[in-house]
Amino acid sequence: MDTPIYDFLRSYAASGALRAHMPGHKGVSPVKGLEELYSLDITEIKGADSLFEADGIIAQSEANASRLYGTAATVYSAGGSTLCIQAMLALMKQESRRIIAVRNVHRAFLNAAALLGLDVQWILPEYSGGILSGRIELSEVEAALEASEVPACLYVTSPDYTGRLADIAALAALCHRQGAKLLVDNAHGAHIAFFEESLHPIALGADLCCDSSHKMLPALTGAAMLHTSCEEYAPKLKQAMSLFGSTSPSYLIMASLDLCNGYISDRIKDDIAAALPHIAELKKELSDRLIFAESEPFHITIKAAESGFSGNELAELLRENGAECEYADEELLVLLMSPSSSAADFGRLRAALESAVSGASRYERRKPSFQMKLPKMTCAIREAAFAPAEEIAAEDAEGRVCASVKVPCPPAVPIAVSGEIIDRSCIEVFRAYGIGTVLVMKN
Repeated sequence: MDTPIYDFLRSYAASGALRAHMPGHKGVSPVKGLEELYSLDITEIKGADSLFEADGIIAQSEANASRLYGTAATVYSAGGSTLCIQAMLALMKQESRRIIAVRNVHRAFLNAAALLGLDVQWILPEYSGGILSGRIELSEVEAALEASEVPACLYVTSPDYTGRLADIAALAALCHRQGAKLLVDNAHGAHIAFFEESLHPIALGADLCCDSSHKMLPALTGAAMLHTSCEEYAPKLKQAMSLFGSTSPSYLIMASLDLCNGYISDRIKDDIAAALPHIAELKKELSDRLIFAESEPFHITIKAAESGFSGNELAELLRENGAECEYADEELLVLLMSPSSSAADFGRLRAALESAVSGASRYERRKPSFQMKLPKMTCAIREAAFAPAEEIAAEDAEGRVCASVKVPCPPAVPIAVSGEIIDRSCIEVFRAYGIGTVLVMKN
């Protein structure tokens, strides 16, 4: 598959042209080690196209991605899935749709809701693994959609942070029967379109979705894509993204998406087929000591506490053996592998896990003392997020109104949302996740 963005960058770098234009480094690294990156880092010069007004090499590369993913349109983001989420919600605001969202969203969703002045109707999933993961009850979604007096949309995260997949096909069918749109944060699932049977949200009926290519594919950090299955949205995606995106998007990030298309076209299905047996073997060999959560294959999520271990201790022991995890808490340990991971990589991971399990102390699981429930909403998300705020100890926050959401990333899943009254159950969850301070509206 052709790589028009990358080819242009290489050609321009090789031309030796005098760079009487931005960036200020002029293609030359002031320090050793980054020479090639600086030579390929350009801006919107003649022939380079422009991300938000693309009709040249960027448009060609995006069309390649659209063909690979089977979409009505695919556009690039050099600002991660955050920019894609902002654009999706902006399109819903233009249509005056009610926003119904499953609660285990990323913080980026809440920030976008604040910027756009959106109210959100929440659906609590049936949680497992704390606030990160849970099953979506179709009956609750149906009831929420039926009760809406205005056109609505449903926003879900799938795969969620632990790799659990929602029933996107069923959710899409339900939404479309009710005249609603389905939006999917598929940030952790850019690769699932290329399984033997595609599990990608667009293939299963979603109207809009985002993929963070940098999470699970060989693309640079910040590389993401916004997809739609709807012809009516195809010409609107760029304008919606331009409301929030930088006017100086990174060509290096776009070139990595361009090259990623080549990888998808030439290798990914073979790499997935080669990796799946290694994942299955790893889980089988450790199944007598570890309990694995339900997930798409490349998220290897261990129910550490149920297995008799602390996820945090296992993570530290893995680091001592040269393996860095994606996320850990007392309950869970999340390990992310990739279709491009080699047999040797899986061998190293297995050895590191064997060593960690052998060296870990036994952990007596404490039953969570908190119950997941929706706190009372007292003002709009936007009002609270932009109100004067102060940071106080989480233990002292009972009865205060949450201001801008301050949770660590990863996993960046909110506990209390801007405008909600922090209650005792919120404080128990803060404590469970080691969150010591929160931002609250000033009294």
